[in-house]
Amino acid sequence: MISLDIIQQLLQWQQAHNSKALYCVIGDPIKQSKSPLMLGRAFQQCFIDAIYGSFQVTPEQLPSFVQAVRDLGILGMNVTIPHKLHVMDLIDEIDADALALGAVNTVVNRNGRLIGYNTDGIGYVRSLKEEAVANIAGKQIVVVGAGGASRGIIYALLQENPSTIHVVNRTVARAEELVASLNSTVPLIAAGQDDLKQLCNQADIVINTTSVGMYPHIEETPIAGEWMKSGAVASDLIYNPLKTQFLLEAAQHGCVAHGGLGMFIYQGAFAFEYWTGKEAPVVAMREAVLAVLQ
Repeated sequence: MISLDIIQQLLQWQQAHNSKALYCVIGDPIKQSKSPLMLGRAFQQCFIDAIYGSFQVTPEQLPSFVQAVRDLGILGMNVTIPHKLHVMDLIDEIDADALALGAVNTVVNRNGRLIGYNTDGIGYVRSLKEEAVANIAGKQIVVVGAGGASRGIIYALLQENPSTIHVVNRTVARAEELVASLNSTVPLIAAGQDDLKQLCNQADIVINTTSVGMYPHIEETPIAGEWMKSGAVASDLIYNPLKTQFLLEAAQHGCVAHGGLGMFIYQGAFAFEYWTGKEAPVVAMREAVLAVLQ
C-alpha cells in the first residue's frame, strides 16, 4: 500500500499557500537540490506571486504524487533522479525531444493536462554557446561518459551540426548502445578509454559528463589537462566545485574552461519559460546559486 505521507505534505503545503501559484521539484533524494533557491529567486525577480517547493518522493509514491499535482492545480514540476523515465508513463503528453531522449525533467500543468519536456540538453548547449564557444558547427567533440546525462547533451549537440562526436566510456559496449540509439547524420562514434588521450589531443571541445571530480573527491580527474590542445574548450557538467581539477589543468594548458553551473542555470531557465511564458532572469538565478556554492 502506498504511503499517504507525501500526499499529506503536498496538501498541507497547498493549503498554506493557496493564494499563490505553486511549483515544485521532486526526487529521491532531494535535499541537496538548489532548484528551490534558484527558481524561487526567478519568481521573485519577475514579480510572480509563486512558491516553489521540494518533495522527496519515492518510486512507490510517484503515481499518487503526479495525480495530486494534476488534481491540486500545481502549475509546474521539475523531475530529477530517479523519476525522469518513470514519470513519462504518468503524464498526458510528451514533447518530441523528451520522447526521443526517453526522459522528462520538466512538467507543465495546462488545465489539468500534464505535458513533459526535457531541458537538460538544450540548457547545456545554451550555456556552452553563451559562455565558451558561440558556434559549434564543424567542431570535433569528445564526450566522456555514456550515462543519462550524456544522452541529452549529445542529442542537443547534434542539432548544432558538429563535424564529429566521439563518445568515450570505460565500458565500450555502453557507448556503442548510446550511439546506436541516436539517429544522426553527424558521425557519432563510440570509443574506449584507451583512445581518450589521442581524441582529446585532436578535439575542439571535450565534455566530462561523469561524476569524476565532484565534491568531495575534488582531486580526481577523468582527463589530464595536458591531453588538450591549446584553445580547445574543456567542459565539465560538475558545478560543485565550480572549477574541477580537469578544468583547472586544462586552463593551465591554454584551454577555455566551461563549468557545469551554466547548464544547471539554463535547464532551470527553460523550465521557468515553459511554465510562465516569460524570459527567465538568468543573472539573478545565477547569483542565487553562487551565493550558496561560494
